[in-house]
Amino acid sequence: MGKSKTYSYEYDDYENGKNAETMAEEILADPEFPELEELIIGGWGGESEDSCQPILDCIAEKADRFRHITKLFIGDMDYETCEVSWIIQGDYSRLWKAMPQLKELTIKGSNELTLGTVEHDNLESLTVICGGLGKTVIEEIAKAKLPHLKKLLLYIGIEDYGFDGDADTIREMLAASDFPELTYLGITDSEIQDELTEVVLGSKYIGQITTLDLSNGTLTDKGGQLLLEKLPGLTNMEKLDVHYHYLSDGMMKKLEELSIAVDVSEQEEAEAWNGELWYNAMLTE
Repeated sequence: MGKSKTYSYEYDDYENGKNAETMAEEILADPEFPELEELIIGGWGGESEDSCQPILDCIAEKADRFRHITKLFIGDMDYETCEVSWIIQGDYSRLWKAMPQLKELTIKGSNELTLGTVEHDNLESLTVICGGLGKTVIEEIAKAKLPHLKKLLLYIGIEDYGFDGDADTIREMLAASDFPELTYLGITDSEIQDELTEVVLGSKYIGQITTLDLSNGTLTDKGGQLLLEKLPGLTNMEKLDVHYHYLSDGMMKKLEELSIAVDVSEQEEAEAWNGELWYNAMLTE
């Protein structure tokens, strides 16, 4: 297994003049950097005020220095460093050409996020973690040319933090996209998880994937029933992940009786307020 290293600043570093630009310089100057396979960028200082663009620009402009990096995670920070909805991301348009060797890309945060024209022959995993994924980014993924993509994991999030689409937005993305080697599909962290469950189960990928990830959202027995009706007929399916959910005890038991691996951990309870029940996705702000 290749070597991994995380580069991250604390708030005091930022106060002392550290930022994404100095981080890019320090990465290239680090004697351990040439030995790395995985590059993880945590907080770059002032994440809610300044984007990670200098780091992305450095990769694009000095691509030969990054040829050994096959796994890249930009934005790996917890809420104590910066709430996910506050993280200012960047423009990844030039990354695809600059890193032809890249196998895995994980992005956390969706403010000012742009993927551009996504064309990459070797990328196998794309993950976007956020509190709300904008339609523009979803459309960029729909048009992406990723012939060897095996894993797609998207945190859909909620309207208050950036998701400006609906179930049809995800339906259209799945219909328009072309990922012939996809085996892991994650459409997660949504406040319309039952609707998205129906969308995913009706998509062209449902007959080829081995892992279905519908976790971290507001999945209720309505969505659970759809899974019970569809999954037994899918011989390709090996795992269902619905951890963090609002399923009843009875529905959890029925899903666990499916002849595949099922994760129904983290059962949540709806909050009662003003005579209504409220269901919350796991990651929003």
